[in-house]
Amino acid sequence: MSDTAQAIGGSSLAAGAGASGLAAVHGIVARDLARAFRQKSRLLGGLARPFMWLVFVGTGYNAIARVEGAVSYQAFVYPGVVVMAALFGSMLTAISTVYDREFGMLRLMLASPAGVSALLTGRAIAAAAIGFVQGAVVLVFMPAVLSVSLSQWLAVLGALALGAVATSVLGLLVAAPLRSVENFAGVINVVLFPLLFLSGALYPTGRLPAVLRAVARLNPVTYAVDLMRLALGQPAEFSAPWSIGVLGVTTLVVFGLTAVVFDPEQRFVGRARPGGPGRGGAEPNPPPRGGVGQ
Repeated sequence: MSDTAQAIGGSSLAAGAGASGLAAVHGIVARDLARAFRQKSRLLGGLARPFMWLVFVGTGYNAIARVEGAVSYQAFVYPGVVVMAALFGSMLTAISTVYDREFGMLRLMLASPAGVSALLTGRAIAAAAIGFVQGAVVLVFMPAVLSVSLSQWLAVLGALALGAVATSVLGLLVAAPLRSVENFAGVINVVLFPLLFLSGALYPTGRLPAVLRAVARLNPVTYAVDLMRLALGQPAEFSAPWSIGVLGVTTLVVFGLTAVVFDPEQRFVGRARPGGPGRGGAEPNPPPRGGVGQ
């Protein structure tokens, strides 16, 4: 075969693989969104938590708490409850990965030509979209507490989108090693509540002990909350470029770590499928299941 023919063939294969990957991402996003919006009780439960904090806790704290730079505790906490809605919505959506592993669907996805990158991209987009929608629903009621200009609305939506993307990949990382829904339900709560309580969403982190302040600075949700406060003209600890940079780097690093966790499982599936090295013999040994999900 001539060099020209080889080049044309290689380009066609690359284009085919790219099209296959995009189709896989689209299919995963559509499937996850359809599944999530069918589970209306879960969506309503995710929205009830921030509204309960805002109405019941916020109203009570208004009488006893005053936060510097905020008209009231409710005004201070509103950006935090928006991020709370996005955090719970995006991270809890990662349970679909555990469902699919438990019932065998994940193996089929990993065996497809698109592979783990398309799976994680589709899952992250769907989870971020769900978190964004839940945060946006809470935002609808913000004019009752805060006066917001058009430019602030746009900045708030941008901050919400960045926060939803970052927390969606965190949820995938938590789900990646887990083998059962029961394990996920136990582990995710251990992860979610420290992320929330050490983010500055509900009270200023500057008043925490030094050790907890240091932990809060390592928490990516801190920067989503801070960016939301900046968008609303409230005092913030970090600059907008710094918070955007931290959220962007967190998303890329956590996405890469999640792909590494999935890699042994993908290689095992690749060996086991027809035509792979495992064809015609005994099924290869599965990858070790060490860690939390055993």
